[in-house]
Amino acid sequence: MSEALHIPVLREEVIAALALVPGALVVDATFGAGGYTRALLDAGAVVHAFDRDPDAIAAGQSWPETRENPPRLVLHPRRFSEMAAALGEVGIIEVAGIAMDIGVSSMQLDQAARGFAFASDGPLDMRMEREGPSAADFVNTADDSEIADVLYRYGEERQSRRVARAIVAARPLTTTGQLAAVIRKALGHRPGAPKDPATRSFQAIRIHINAELDELEAGLAAAERLLKPGGRLAVVSFHSLEDRIVKQFLREASGAQAATSRHVPAAPAARAPAFRDVSKAIRPGAAEIDRNPRARSATLRFATRSDAPARAPDSIRHARGGPHEYDA
Repeated sequence: MSEALHIPVLREEVIAALALVPGALVVDATFGAGGYTRALLDAGAVVHAFDRDPDAIAAGQSWPETRENPPRLVLHPRRFSEMAAALGEVGIIEVAGIAMDIGVSSMQLDQAARGFAFASDGPLDMRMEREGPSAADFVNTADDSEIADVLYRYGEERQSRRVARAIVAARPLTTTGQLAAVIRKALGHRPGAPKDPATRSFQAIRIHINAELDELEAGLAAAERLLKPGGRLAVVSFHSLEDRIVKQFLREASGAQAATSRHVPAAPAARAPAFRDVSKAIRPGAAEIDRNPRARSATLRFATRSDAPARAPDSIRHARGGPHEYDA
């Protein structure tokens, strides 16, 4: 892989946000190709890294830090939503920092056999864990109404009904190339257009297959339970659906209120805030985008854990917005 794929987006900003000291115990919630983990290790941290993709974990096993005594890198082949439980099983109840890089990894996108993208034709898979129902299972068995809902909700595809009907009419679909061709035809794609119209639908199906937004919400709640007072959380997201969840989570966890009329008294905070010092959105500069065009849509948000007790997971609201109408 090219050097760009090994450099995580906003790497320096994430490391700065975590404010690490040598020997700090931190979590890389999304190990991937190990870019953040490498930066964390270089900063002197002891890292517990999580990834649901067995390929990522297998690649990480060759790192020398996993064989040190005691190891400075411990790999967990589990979802990051399970990090508090997984660390509790090995006697760790709190950490100093957590980095989360949400969504699909460059490794997954660039391997045609994984079926995440349509740049190269491959099997219609998209499963991060390589188990459970695949993208092919979904598009070949779901009815057009369910497909349309997924495309709209997770891909913000305004013509989701039209695309869903085209998918159902073209079944069976077994490769990424076949699916992309059906979507392009349904949307009247013009070769040379700046953005391939299949992008939105591929994103939506991938998010649905891997329950990515559910995982993000559960992962943020786990981070709140696991971070010690003064610990830092840094989250990099890549599209508006993810960033909306992160933004609302931090706003509610810090006790901030959405803007209301100046004539309506502010409601008193129900409990002490779990986070403080919430950052504004941080985005890559032009130089980073030139080096790595995939950085263009990234947003970093970070915050510091307070000494207040963690909220109950079921009290953390979903932040996806309500249902919408889409075109027929």
